[in-house]
Amino acid sequence: MKSLKNSVYSVIGMLLLASLPILSVNPAYAEEAAQSGESAQILQSFNQQHKAAEHEKAIPEKEKKQIMFLLGVLLFVMVLITGGLGLAMGLYAKPLFVPHMVFAALSITLACVHAIVGLVWFYPF
Repeated sequence: MKSLKNSVYSVIGMLLLASLPILSVNPAYAEEAAQSGESAQILQSFNQQHKAAEHEKAIPEKEKKQIMFLLGVLLFVMVLITGGLGLAMGLYAKPLFVPHMVFAALSITLACVHAIVGLVWFYPF
């Protein structure tokens, strides 16, 4: 048993010693090739076209604020409906658990959408 243990340790030691040269190899870096004038101009024209297309697709700031306002109004109404259903269940013992949970789930989803859209559109990155 002891000789088997020693042989396993010696094999592991040999593997570690054999892998030491691999650890000391420096990574190779590709050199940046100088672009010729013609290819650089082609790339610049593609970039300008892409920027122009993105600018045409952009939503104006006023529309963004209107969309956020409408999302907020809808969210407020859904929270009020959820609260009303909860009060009807609690105070008047109405069987409205399923609609209450559906409106609660929709309210949470809309709240997450409202927060994400607000961060993406208005947070200065």
